Amino acid sequence: MNTFSLKIIACDKVFYDGECEMVIFPGYDGEMAVLANHEQMTTAIEVGEIRFRVPGEQDYRVAIVSDGLLKVDHNKVDILVYSAERPEDIDAFRAEAAAERAREQMQQKQSIVEYHVSRSSLARAMARLRGRDKYIS
Repeated sequence: MNTFSLKIIACDKVFYDGECEMVIFPGYDGEMAVLANHEQMTTAIEVGEIRFRVPGEQDYRVAIVSDGLLKVDHNKVDILVYSAERPEDIDAFRAEAAAERAREQMQQKQSIVEYHVSRSSLARAMARLRGRDKYIS
């Protein structure tokens, strides 16, 4: 199978940099996939999970990510997100506390900007909890 270069960059680290056969990511219209030699594009990534398959491995690697951007250009995919974590690295207690804080903030009277920040925080916390529950038994 053909491969392409994949780089997943979070604010604090490079999560992955190497060859890849396929990457599946959450877009605004649902899940989308990129294979080798994909047409050039730039699109937004929603909060959720990214799955990608590395050459020589049968299983997908998983990253729980915040929103960000994906760029495909000349058989190279760059993903820029605010945060990226492996499911096994997620602290369920911290994620639940963040979700509770976001719920409390959403119940308070806020400006529209503060409301969207709270909503985004809640979405990220819920994605982290779903990802951890799905992959960690």
